[in-house]
Amino acid sequence: QLRLVEAGGGVVHPGGSLTLSCTPSGSTLAAYSAGWFRHVPGKAREGISCISATGGRTNYASPVKGRFTVSRDKAKNTIYLQMNNLQFSDPVVYYCAADPVPYCSGHIRLTDFTSWGQGTHVTVSS
Repeated sequence: QLRLVEAGGGVVHPGGSLTLSCTPSGSTLAAYSAGWFRHVPGKAREGISCISATGGRTNYASPVKGRFTVSRDKAKNTIYLQMNNLQFSDPVVYYCAADPVPYCSGHIRLTDFTSWGQGTHVTVSS
């Protein structure tokens, strides 16, 4: 069974950057599209990015366009989320998820993803 593990969260100053990684166990991610979600306190978990199985297409939710970049390293079987100009002051949990459909839909829908990581916390603080 495919399981995912996120890493790279931590505390960063406003305007700073972090790179999150997502690695699988139990299976390869090669045939999966992959998404990144975030959970802001007081809000529902929201999709922020998706990358197709080939890496040929990426989608971003409007709030992160131009600041976040999703990528995948085939050799390392790893998904990354480069986050620049971080602006959140409250702790946010970022989740990696995998979708057995190899392409990304126009919307990054929670219910499309069947495998999830445990989440990694990111705090933007002065």
